[in-house]
Amino acid sequence: MNIKKMKAFIPTIICGLLILIGWQLGVHQYEGFSAIVFVIAFIIGGFNQAKEGILDTIEHKKLNVELLMILSGIGASIIGYWFEGAVLIFIFSLSGALEEYTTDKSKNEISKLMALQPETALLKLADGGTKEVSVESLNVGDLLLVRPGEKVPIDGVISIGNTTIDEAAISGEPIPLEKTVGDQIYGGTINLSSGVTMAVSHTSDQTLFSNIVRLVEQAQSLPSKTATLISKFENTYVKCVLIFVAFMMFLPHFLLGWDWNETFYRAMVLLIVASPCALVAAVTPATLAAISFGAKNGILFKGGLHLENLYGIKGIAFDKTGTLTQGQPKVTDFLISDGLAKEELIQAIVSIEGQSVHPLAKAIVNHFPVRDLSQEEAVIQDVPGWGVEATYLGSNWKIGKAAWFEEQAVQQFYYDEAEGFSNEGKTMVYIGCDGKIVGILALKDIVREEAKNMIAALNQRRIATIMVTGDHETTAQVIGKELGLKRVIADCLPENKVDAVVALEKEYGQVAMVGDGINDAPALANATVGIAMGQGTDIAMEAADIVLIKSDLAKVVTAYDLSQRLHRVVWQNIIFAIAVIICLITANLFQFVNLPLGVVGHEGSTILVILNGLRLLYIKK
Repeated sequence: MNIKKMKAFIPTIICGLLILIGWQLGVHQYEGFSAIVFVIAFIIGGFNQAKEGILDTIEHKKLNVELLMILSGIGASIIGYWFEGAVLIFIFSLSGALEEYTTDKSKNEISKLMALQPETALLKLADGGTKEVSVESLNVGDLLLVRPGEKVPIDGVISIGNTTIDEAAISGEPIPLEKTVGDQIYGGTINLSSGVTMAVSHTSDQTLFSNIVRLVEQAQSLPSKTATLISKFENTYVKCVLIFVAFMMFLPHFLLGWDWNETFYRAMVLLIVASPCALVAAVTPATLAAISFGAKNGILFKGGLHLENLYGIKGIAFDKTGTLTQGQPKVTDFLISDGLAKEELIQAIVSIEGQSVHPLAKAIVNHFPVRDLSQEEAVIQDVPGWGVEATYLGSNWKIGKAAWFEEQAVQQFYYDEAEGFSNEGKTMVYIGCDGKIVGILALKDIVREEAKNMIAALNQRRIATIMVTGDHETTAQVIGKELGLKRVIADCLPENKVDAVVALEKEYGQVAMVGDGINDAPALANATVGIAMGQGTDIAMEAADIVLIKSDLAKVVTAYDLSQRLHRVVWQNIIFAIAVIICLITANLFQFVNLPLGVVGHEGSTILVILNGLRLLYIKK
């Protein structure tokens, strides 16, 4: 633990040393000096908590646990228990320092990420040289040189070269990734193998790191429902304790025959043991620790509220394209007419589709190796809703939907195979030359392999898995079956997705939504918990409550499991804190507990609660 981290503990350490000195003076019959030392220990150990409690009371016009502790220490001193009062302040100071350490530790885990981001970059100049410039001065489109072993200075896209990038800092994954021309790389990650040239894609205030820090700061300022409830309860509880203590200062003397010294003594013990320190510390440190753990492992929670809400979900709805699938159709099958030269047909397809801007055309061209484009260029005409028509090498070509061709021709050309492709949820593209069908291409949006594992894991946890998609029913059902989804809702427009989420919430109670596109934003905003893919649209990420930095679907399961663990830890803390308070109050009423034991029992429970929450920073994967 370095000096900076020790700062919160310095008053506590000094207070502890003074208590030892005061105790030794008391042992050697220097009671006057001993009392003075204990008073100094009171002031040093309790100053921060007293200041915080008084200012909070003035600002919010309500009582708090800090005031109870200060009154307890003063009360113990009044009846001559200087040592016990000082120990009370020492342990209270220690628990406060631990809570501050937990909060700082949570924030430092995020600050470490920012420290990874370089402050300068090597800007490539027009004459081929380089110049070291500040990262803040870079603009979108600037070309940078990133040498082997250096940190990537800012978010961008590789324009020259290929290398291996260590992205553990932002994704939590230890295995480096191969990156080549066109691949996205992120500021703060490490270039391991080869020098590359990159083009800046985001300014310094829009990088993934800056978004991480912004979102986590928002998360730390948005408490969970349980934390808010306990905060509201604290003021009422403190008032009740003070009233109870006031009665205890008089009633036992008249009703039970206790002498005034015993009556006041028991009232002071009650003031200590009834204070809700452990209860107040039961939620916030644990929640901050869980949020920090998530941020280190590629999951951004925008607040403890959303982490808590995730615990209660009974179903998760998923967008299909780009979420459960790769979002880019790929050619899976290619059938050609008997006796036709395959290479010549492919050449014609690439020459025609290479000039179309349709997504399917791009997928078809990417499927086939680069062809000789030096031959006669096709003259094409897009026919919206149907396909593309072209003249190529003296022939008339049509590439598009089956309905664009004569029904008889479609039924005669590999009809059984084509029907099988359709039943598998594939999109059929027919190729016609001079009025005759000569080939069929089958395309499909390929399922992401990690999606299968994620769905299986959620099914094991008895979470209903539902796909909400704009695809036709047949295609959607095929994809749903392949993934192992429990339910499929197809033919959904963006506004229908919102209706679907609302209907699912009526059925299941609480439902999460996972998506990546602009059309998913309304549904993400309306779900109990919205989860956005980090490589999706900005609108989707703004609308969501949780962001998966690297669009890793396995993190959906990690986030859910983290919410379960946080729930267990929080309620362990709450039940333990209440149990200790009840036991100590009861023991005090029956005169079974003395002041030192009350101090240790009460403050010890607070320390244990904080340490239990701190465990969430160090969960094993």
